[in-house]
Amino acid sequence: MDGRNWRDDFQLTLHLQDEVRITRPTGNIFLTNIHRVYSGEDIPSSPDDEDMRDYFLGKRPTGATTDSKVDLGMIVRDIDELMVLNDEAHHIHDPRMAWFKSIEDIHNRLKQKGATLSMQVDTTATPKHNNGAIFVQTVADYPLVEAISQNVVKHPVLPDAPSRAKLQERQSAKYTEKYADYIHLGVIEWSKAYAEHEKMGKKAILFVMTDDTRNCDDVAEYLKEHYPDLKDAVLVIHTKNNGEISEAATGKDKDELEKLRKQANEIDRMDSPYKAIVSVMMLKEGWDVRNVTTIVGLRAYAAQSNILPEQTLGRGLRKMYPGDVEEYVSVVGTNAFMEFVESIQAEGVVLERKAMGEGTGPKTPLVIEVDTENEKKDIGALDIEIPVLTPRVYREYKTLGDLDIGAMGHQRLFYLQFSEEEQREIVFKDIATGEITHTTILDAAGVADYRSAIGYFARSIMKDLRLVGGYDVVYGKIKAFVQDELFDRPVELEDPNTLRNLPELAASKTLIEAFKKAINALTVRDKGDAEIRDTIKLRETRPFVANDQRYVVPKKSVFNRIIGDSNLELRFAAFLDGCSDNEVISFAKNYMAVRFKLDYVKANGDISNYFPDFIVKLSDKRIVIVETKGLEDLDVPLKMARLRQWCEDINRVQTDVEYDFVYVDEESFDRYKPTSFRQLLEGFKEYKGKI
Repeated sequence: MDGRNWRDDFQLTLHLQDEVRITRPTGNIFLTNIHRVYSGEDIPSSPDDEDMRDYFLGKRPTGATTDSKVDLGMIVRDIDELMVLNDEAHHIHDPRMAWFKSIEDIHNRLKQKGATLSMQVDTTATPKHNNGAIFVQTVADYPLVEAISQNVVKHPVLPDAPSRAKLQERQSAKYTEKYADYIHLGVIEWSKAYAEHEKMGKKAILFVMTDDTRNCDDVAEYLKEHYPDLKDAVLVIHTKNNGEISEAATGKDKDELEKLRKQANEIDRMDSPYKAIVSVMMLKEGWDVRNVTTIVGLRAYAAQSNILPEQTLGRGLRKMYPGDVEEYVSVVGTNAFMEFVESIQAEGVVLERKAMGEGTGPKTPLVIEVDTENEKKDIGALDIEIPVLTPRVYREYKTLGDLDIGAMGHQRLFYLQFSEEEQREIVFKDIATGEITHTTILDAAGVADYRSAIGYFARSIMKDLRLVGGYDVVYGKIKAFVQDELFDRPVELEDPNTLRNLPELAASKTLIEAFKKAINALTVRDKGDAEIRDTIKLRETRPFVANDQRYVVPKKSVFNRIIGDSNLELRFAAFLDGCSDNEVISFAKNYMAVRFKLDYVKANGDISNYFPDFIVKLSDKRIVIVETKGLEDLDVPLKMARLRQWCEDINRVQTDVEYDFVYVDEESFDRYKPTSFRQLLEGFKEYKGKI
């Protein structure tokens, strides 16, 4: 090996090609997934290096990673360039911890060689000391109050005053008898949430926190014996005072503890038998459970407990559903526990309070579903079938090369002259307002590169227009446009002053809008015909969740609820439901889950999808599509022209059912107050004769 020792070759291995991962250890540092580069004869033969030779030869440990006899911390200390990434960093901030000491030792050894750690990045949901003080080295903080207000996590909901007044701590030496009211309220709230989420194929989880392991077992047995839904469905996890799963307290060996961790992390799954977790804290373990809907706290937190309220709430804050739907976690507990939770309000967190217990609604998003359990509805008769036509509008990508940058029709911009200092500025602007949020100054070594700027514009335009190919063509056109057409004079792309002009609002807006308009005009095509490719049946719509909001409970719809994006939609739904059976057999709000949409070209030339508001069945032979609108925007005439075209297409390719449409504006609906659907059709004629 040319006089090098195996450490030299280990470093060479790292720099050549191999993937190296640092796994989170307990006390030691280990590297895994080191791949062999050299042939067998190149491997050192020193008996002291036997384990290292196994790594180079590609042999893998047969047990757990931490069972390896190779302490690669020694090897890491010989690497000259090293970056440390710490996840869940609030666990390892203590200088007394082995992980902290290991990093510190690596850094000190590098300093002895005239180097330092390249970087250390810590990430955590709670960048705070146990006393609540934020870490002084925090670069960016995203507090819980922001996460809740921006709907990134669930919204905590507490019982209102009347609901809490009904709860009493009973005089009993038995733990579960003392807190029976709190346990019962928690189970009631969980049961209501379970029934709603089950419609979506989700399982709601109940999380109960106790003060010690003995009472933990007591609560678990109480739940199993008193609530049939929780029989054989309670997972008990004993923890130490710091929240870590305890081997001593559980009496389980290492393998059993790993099984316990696996059961906890898989509890969300429908094939898991568990519906509830009972634990002392369960705060220091990896926690990816999303389906906790109810937390019951049966313990007080003393000042010396060093537990933060956001850590406690964090057991139930992960969201169950994608998107922007508001979700909730109900928090029930003793007075001492609730005072602890409410202390988070000092940081600006607003805790909602709602009525809880028997007779109150579930603290869940609204579930919209086909109302199959309603015995008063004939779902078959209320069902509506909608043919799905092939799209008429498409893009002809191969024409991108025909873009004429000299015929964009834009207003040329004045070429601004910036000072040398201004040319080193990187200006960050608010996307919505164009206002400067902050500016960063490059150092003297900063090199302006127009290629990155041109590439950024090309990618942005292609993303907005959903172009799947042609980056090289768009890039070239933008490059030539900036050089010769954007400004009032030809410019040098290599000139830093040109690069500084591009982020100016006028320049970036003109460039992006001109290209999007030109590309749309060049590539958007209408096939001129359509054919039926599928059929939508409303009764086959899958359940979906929506924000808790006002709704109409309809008699004439397959759905259990009709929600609306506006007050007009709710009033119009009530109007349809009140029409006589001779006029309206059934109707439905065209939810996105229904999947009835029409492709159309927007006012700015983009291709988009349009979802009409209502589908109304007048008879087995006639269906009317209804669009309601409060304030009319530029796209309304285009949507109505497309809806009229769709009706013409569908009536041409089939004759079994006649399809029609009507546009209902709020002003006319309020002024003329139609009392029947016939009056609506006769009085609302707008867009009937317009293309």
